[in-house]
Amino acid sequence: MKYPSYLNLSKKELNQKEEKLFEILENCETCPRKCQVNRLKDEKGFCQLGYLPMVSTCHPHFGEETPLVGKYGSGTIFFTSCNLACVYCQNYEISQLRIGQEIFFERLTEMMVELQSMGCHNINLVTPASQVPAIIRSLSLAIERGLKLPLVYNSNAYDSVEVLKMLDGIIDIYMPDLKYSDNKIALKYSNASKYFETMKAAIKEMYRQVGDLIIDDKGIVIKGLLVRHLVLPNNLAGTKEIVKFLAEEISKNTFLNIMDQYWPTWKVFQYPELSRRITKREFQEAINEAKKVGLKRLYKK
Repeated sequence: MKYPSYLNLSKKELNQKEEKLFEILENCETCPRKCQVNRLKDEKGFCQLGYLPMVSTCHPHFGEETPLVGKYGSGTIFFTSCNLACVYCQNYEISQLRIGQEIFFERLTEMMVELQSMGCHNINLVTPASQVPAIIRSLSLAIERGLKLPLVYNSNAYDSVEVLKMLDGIIDIYMPDLKYSDNKIALKYSNASKYFETMKAAIKEMYRQVGDLIIDDKGIVIKGLLVRHLVLPNNLAGTKEIVKFLAEEISKNTFLNIMDQYWPTWKVFQYPELSRRITKREFQEAINEAKKVGLKRLYKK
């Protein structure tokens, strides 16, 4: 078997996946919102994206988890726009103000190859859900140009299971951010309906494809599921139910990064309950909940 996984696919198999994904754009259901606009004709739905990929920045990133970064960085492509609308988003200029540039598929291909030439350990696709068709078309071109780095699907976990199934055999590393366990809270702060059920279904499909995280003897991620969870003030993220889900329905060996870097920004000052940093006690309580349910691989910087 070749590594990364997409090198085991024939050109025909990859083209078939690409064709199916672009068919979805005609009545867009690339994410759970299912806006059903014709993005092939540049009609815009919630994400305000059209036919071509849209990117904000592209560079080696050294701020990710250590197993992703290694010595030379994670080759990160920050896609513009997002299918959530988090009122506290620290990258709101990219995700909601949509600062970025529409590019041709060939340019996205070049970005992937350039990151590899810089020595990056992987291609880190940030907020990919709405741009999967473009990613796969560009990947196909990149393989012809010698790309051989694993892909990281770095998402908010508000993903379509149907689209994820098409990525089976393409993505080696899934890195979802599990945001909420309460649908009312998800709707209020991220404009996302049925988030918890949608997220759980997506995580199950990701895990089915890649399993527990595998790290090589040099400390670099090879394959698997790496889960993030951002602790919010006043337990608004619902950590207890999230870690219970991971332990009982995914794996107690799930590699979990419980994050303490919440920072009040963007629109949070309209929401007093979100307008402060979390306390050390709140963060420790989140860690304790994960340990209580038996999760064994908690990330430490």
